[in-house]
Amino acid sequence: MSVPPDTSTIDDDAARLAELGYKQELHRGMSGFSNFAVSFSIISILAGCITTYYLAMDAGGPVAITIGWPLVGVFVLCVALAMAEICSAYPTAGGLYFWAGRLARTNKRAWAWYVGWFNFLGEVAVTAAIDYGAAITWTALLNLVFGAPVSATSTFVAFLVIIVLHGLLNTFGVNLVRLLSNVSAWWHLAGVAIIVAVLAFVPDRHQSLSWTFTEFRNQTGFSNGLYAFLIGLLMAQYTYTGYDASAHVAEETKSAATEAPKGIVRSVWVSIVAGWVLLIAVTASIQNYAAERTSETGLPPAQIFIDAAGATLGKLLLFICAVAQFFCGMASVTANSRMSYAFSRDNALPGSQLWSKVNPRSGTPTNSIWLCVAGSIVLTLPALKSLTAYFAVTSIAVIGLYIAYAAPVLLRRVNPDFREGPWSLGRWSPVIGWVAVVWVGFIVILFMLPQYAPGTLGDSTFNYAPVAVVVVFAFATVSWLVGGRHHFMRDVPEGHDTKPARELLRD
Repeated sequence: MSVPPDTSTIDDDAARLAELGYKQELHRGMSGFSNFAVSFSIISILAGCITTYYLAMDAGGPVAITIGWPLVGVFVLCVALAMAEICSAYPTAGGLYFWAGRLARTNKRAWAWYVGWFNFLGEVAVTAAIDYGAAITWTALLNLVFGAPVSATSTFVAFLVIIVLHGLLNTFGVNLVRLLSNVSAWWHLAGVAIIVAVLAFVPDRHQSLSWTFTEFRNQTGFSNGLYAFLIGLLMAQYTYTGYDASAHVAEETKSAATEAPKGIVRSVWVSIVAGWVLLIAVTASIQNYAAERTSETGLPPAQIFIDAAGATLGKLLLFICAVAQFFCGMASVTANSRMSYAFSRDNALPGSQLWSKVNPRSGTPTNSIWLCVAGSIVLTLPALKSLTAYFAVTSIAVIGLYIAYAAPVLLRRVNPDFREGPWSLGRWSPVIGWVAVVWVGFIVILFMLPQYAPGTLGDSTFNYAPVAVVVVFAFATVSWLVGGRHHFMRDVPEGHDTKPARELLRD
């Protein structure tokens, strides 16, 4: 008969983690609010909505912005709910790939391997996209305030400064990250309130409600209006990414089995409500659609702010967005590094022994932090030549992350042996889970399609996301056959139940 682990001298979180096969190494100091704040900061309605607003202006126009946002939000909430239920059962930093390995009924390690690589790809891509988007906003602000020129080179330099600062802030420790994440959450909420108030009361004229919710525009070059509208949904779908961060910082969160799933769900529904109010206010404040769409700042919302509220207030509103985007990128590096740390802990990444080290002083995976920073820089290098590369990165982020999101949800649905954690969906679980899986299948196909005509290979409008996904799948396959199947989770063919929990607790 097995002897139950002695948990009398350690907390429940460490005991639960030991039951899943891992020793508590990261500093567990995050509250439920801090956990929510990390995911909410990565979703960042003041980042995604602002930096990809141009795409919805081109693909669908106001109707894609104001109707597309809540439409996408409902389906994304289903994905978040389904993920949260699994997170409650398995609150580990590995998150998605660990869930897949536990839930798959056969080929457990292979499922975990592929999900892990798509998650890693998505995390690096979303960090790159967020920080490059932040660089676009900051260079637009500097252009408006100081007349600094906006170019591919200046934007990339700004990107480098921003992402290095994010690496440094994360290196200092989880306490600083927790503090800044909490500040970030309130900055986003207060910032939205200020922007909405200014745009509601300062402009001399607003667009009608009918125009704001039904006006259709199509600058994609494709004649099919429905196709253009669907492409415009990328703005919302790209923004609604990164809420798996609550799972990746679960090992640093108190009462993780309940607070991490709550963080996932809360970050999404708060973003749906606050983001919708923000987008309605911005869209209703458009003064000159054509001029603002092609603004020299390279950022249409910046021009909308200035045209609607005047130069001084407009710059202030843009500053609020720029700071929010800085916070967003910082939180993304946090989540990215924790996933990389966990993946390396299971011997997945080349040089795993280096990336899985935890700094004893700060309690953070310092090496993984800088691995993620370097990976994001490499992925963004093509933006020096073409902004199309940035568009592709946003698509890669959406596709990579959502493939990783949906896989464990699908596996949970076909695994009758799944044991719920303390946070569950009850009788609604099957409906919500299947809706989530179908929606992810739809958007993955949609966002591999060209966003602008003609979209042919060799043209600047070609969408490289499918190429990137195929490359990652091929790399994962080859590396699995060559080495992964021999060393990844090598001691855990049926999960992580090989080392007794009591041994981990006593290490």
